[in-house]
Amino acid sequence: MLKINLEYKKGILFVRLKGNLNKTTAPRFRDYALPIINDYKIKYMVYNLNNLHVLDNVGKEVIRESSSCIKKHKGKVLLINSKENKLNLDNLSNELVALELLKI
Repeated sequence: MLKINLEYKKGILFVRLKGNLNKTTAPRFRDYALPIINDYKIKYMVYNLNNLHVLDNVGKEVIRESSSCIKKHKGKVLLINSKENKLNLDNLSNELVALELLKI
C-alpha cells in the first residue's frame, strides 16, 4: 500500500510517500504524479521518503522518470532521508534544509 501526500509550497512540489513504492504501487504513483509535473511545469520537487518502507527497482524507476521530467523544465529534485544512493539525487536530512537549499 502507498499513501501519497502532495503539497505545493513556495514554488516547490513536496511529495511525501508512506508505505511501499514497488511494482504494485509504482504505476499508480506514475499515473498520478507525472501528469501533474508536466501539466503544471513543476521545476522543483522534494521527495520525502521518511515513511517509505519498501523501494524496489520499479519504484526507483518512477522516481527517475519524475526527475527527468523536472530536469526538462530546468529544475531540480531533492530527496529527504533516502537510504538509496543509486538515484543520483541530492539527499538531505529534512524539508527545511531543502527550502534553504533551493532558495526560491
